[in-house]
Parts: sequence; structure tokens; C-alpha cells
Amino acid sequence: MPSLPSLGGLRGRVPDRARPAVPIPVPLSAYVVDCGVYVDGVRLPGRWSHTDAVEEVRKRGDGFVWIGLHEPDEEQIQGVAETFGLHELAVEDAVHAHQRPKLERYDNTLFMVLKTVRYVQNASPDTANEIVESGEVMVFLGRDFVVTVRHGNHSGLAVVRRELEEEPERLKVGPAAVLYSIADHVVDNYLDVTDHIEDDIDQMEALVFAPRSRVSADQIYLMKREVLELRRAVMPLAVPLRRLAEGYTPLIPEQVRSYFRDVDDHLTEVSERVINFDELLTTLVDATLAKITLQQNSDMRKISAWVAIISVPTMVVGVYGMNFEFMPELHWKYGYPVVIAVILGACLTLYRIFRRNRWL
Repeated sequence: MPSLPSLGGLRGRVPDRARPAVPIPVPLSAYVVDCGVYVDGVRLPGRWSHTDAVEEVRKRGDGFVWIGLHEPDEEQIQGVAETFGLHELAVEDAVHAHQRPKLERYDNTLFMVLKTVRYVQNASPDTANEIVESGEVMVFLGRDFVVTVRHGNHSGLAVVRRELEEEPERLKVGPAAVLYSIADHVVDNYLDVTDHIEDDIDQMEALVFAPRSRVSADQIYLMKREVLELRRAVMPLAVPLRRLAEGYTPLIPEQVRSYFRDVDDHLTEVSERVINFDELLTTLVDATLAKITLQQNSDMRKISAWVAIISVPTMVVGVYGMNFEFMPELHWKYGYPVVIAVILGACLTLYRIFRRNRWL
């Protein structure tokens, strides 16, 4: 991941004005994952409540607050919304989730929704019940704060926060650097998931065209449905990223916009791969159905051939089973073995004919 440009100052050094007395630790709520205050790219020590954090930042007139929430309900998020002045419509979307990727602007606040995905490891693609697990990350971005709301157990941002805290020069840029890092992290996960899906599709393709494979159309439809879920996460995100790269809001400084263009390029790569997956899976479905039809035709030919062979002794035995007094060779000593020999000869002849024509 490329580093954002430096805004000057020593890397990792905290200026004197950024060294307050360590606040009294406050317990974080179950839905509050983390709350940090960042000044000149460095996290201030201690644990903060959202009210103390924003008060500290606005008293200094510098830095920003980053608070992370996990699946809060309406009552739990209300205090955060009031503290940061979040719009009620965006707050409602953040609580109820199940939103399409989008970017909205409310006064001096940006609200962005990103769909997260995770590849579910399975022993084999032809025995999988789920391949792609989805979640959501909502980001509220203001002049001096970032509020992230996560839905899903796989969409954690601890890695993003840790990487940013290890590079103060990037955090100096402000909340926009956090939004970029989150978007980049989400799109990188898209690339990782598409790599796994590509391997599964290659394996499934080999099984479909193997001579005696047992891959059913149901498993291909499952894969196609999972790719569709990935497509719903990827495709709508292109417009929001493009708007951020083109200067949609002054909250995203010029020096960060080029990095959003880089994320958009990666998203375009993912989008092209997902479209190719969908087309390939459609082809595999058609090939599987054609193979099933061919197998059914082959089975019907085998059944028809055996019915023809069995019909010979059935016909002969049926004739001799009729209760007529005068019938050919009825009282002849060798009549029975001759009839059996004729039946076996006729059956063997038919069997050889069907074998030569590859019906058996």
C-alpha cells in the first residue's frame, strides 16, 4: 500500500503541545471497539470516551478522533450521533445495515458504505455450502472525526488502525487518510477473494470436463450465486470511489485524491474478473447440462439395446408357452436344446451388433 505524502515534522515525534496529562481510563462499551485521539499523526495515550475525545480535539483545534463501533443499536449510537452531529438518515442506515455501497454528503459530513467480503474455506468447491461471506463498513467522515460502524464478524479494522498508527506521516493528513486506508483494505480483500474463487472455478472446470466427473449443476449454481453476491459488493462501489478521486468534497484534500484513483483502478480489476467469472460459470452450467443430456442419451441407448436382446427369448418363450397341441418340434427329443441354442445365438448376435455400434 503506498504511503501518503509527508506534511512535514519528524516521523513519530509528538510535539510538546500534544502531551497532555494522561486521562483517567474509561471503560469502553461492548459496541465500542476502540476510540483514539490523534494529533500530528500520533495517538495520544490513555483510553477515551467519545465525548472526552472530541472535547480534547476541539479544545486543541488540531487532530481528530477515530471511534470504531460494532453493530450498535439505535439507543447505543444515539450518544455518538449527537456528539459528532451525524445526520439521522445516515445513522438509521448505519444501524440497520444491508445497504448498497454508496457515498452521501450531509452538510459537513460524508457518509460512505462499503461492503466487505470474506472467502469461506471449503474442502472442495463441489461440496461447499457457502463460499463468500459478506458484511458492511459504514464510515462517517468529518473535519475532525472518523466514526466507523461495522456489521459482520470478519470486517474488523484493527489491522488498518495498527498500520496507520505505525506510520504517523499518513495520519497527519487527517481523517481522509483513514477513509482511504479503509477503502484500500476492503478492495484488497476483494482481490484476495477473487483469487480464491478463481482457483475454485478452475478446479470446478476441470471436474466438469473430466470423463467421469460427478459435478452437479446445483454446485455450479451455488458458485454463480456467490459470485453474484461478490458482484453486488464490488460494482456499486465504483461511482463513490470515482467521486472521491474527482474532488467531490473539500474533506478529501488534493494529496489524497490520487490514492483513491489507485483504489479505483484495483476495483476495476476486480470488477472485470467478477464479470469473467459470471460468464465462465454460465458456460460451465451449459456444459454440465449438455453433459447430463448426453449421459441420459447414452443410458437410454443401453437400456434400448438390452430390451432388444431380452425381447428375443421373451418372444420365443411366449410362443412356446401357448397351449396349442400341434407345434413345431414339440415332441422332438432335441427340440428344447435347439430352441435354447437358437435363443442364445440370436442374443449373442444382437449383443455383438450393439457393441460394434457402441450402444453397449
